[in-house]
Amino acid sequence: MDHEVLSARGLVVTLGGRRAIDGLDLSVPAGSVYALLGGNGAGKTTTLNALLGFVAPSAGSVQVAGVDPLRNAAAARRHLAYLPENVALYPYLSGIENLQYFCALGGVPLADAAARALLAQAGLQAASHTARVATYSKGMRQKVGLAIAHAKHAKAMLLDEPTSGLDPGAANDFAQRVRAAADAGMAVLMATHDLFNAKQVADCIGIMKEGRLVAQFDTHTVSHDELERAYLAHTRAAPLESVA
Repeated sequence: MDHEVLSARGLVVTLGGRRAIDGLDLSVPAGSVYALLGGNGAGKTTTLNALLGFVAPSAGSVQVAGVDPLRNAAAARRHLAYLPENVALYPYLSGIENLQYFCALGGVPLADAAARALLAQAGLQAASHTARVATYSKGMRQKVGLAIAHAKHAKAMLLDEPTSGLDPGAANDFAQRVRAAADAGMAVLMATHDLFNAKQVADCIGIMKEGRLVAQFDTHTVSHDELERAYLAHTRAAPLESVA
């Protein structure tokens, strides 16, 4: 197995007097996709925020490529690409201009030809490269976000509900692009409600409830029906003991 890029060890995060994360152990190696399933308030987004250094652990630790994001957020984020549910781009700039702008902020000048190649790699049609982002669908904006991740040569990518609001075709295309990024060596951690997409793209799936990882599956050995039954059982039942 490739080396670990994203990790949580005994992670506890307390927000508003409540344990939003309660003793989480998680590992995502290079070249793999880990999908976190769970209902609203399960702790998925808080896990991503801890890896981004946005929330401080009350106990335990997180690391990004061996860097503690709380102690050195800038160094950790250099290894990270983050795609929220709605990618924030400048609507009156084109796809190329957005990509070049965000790369320039990171100190990486990008020529037009290189920008076009990255957008094409992310699946954005050539005719849309120079169109204003205000005219883009959500799926097209997600592709610009993927291009930004490739441009910064990120070792890891964090995705928060990336297929929410996408039609089935766009969701399938996005899943293929994420899988390709992992196959090229990136570590991907995806928070989602979408069981089908998780089964399609992930190598490992974890189910979270009340801040705890209550089940974990190898997607190559679990069927969709088994995964769905486990998800419903855990999200409807009383809190269960965590499993490795």
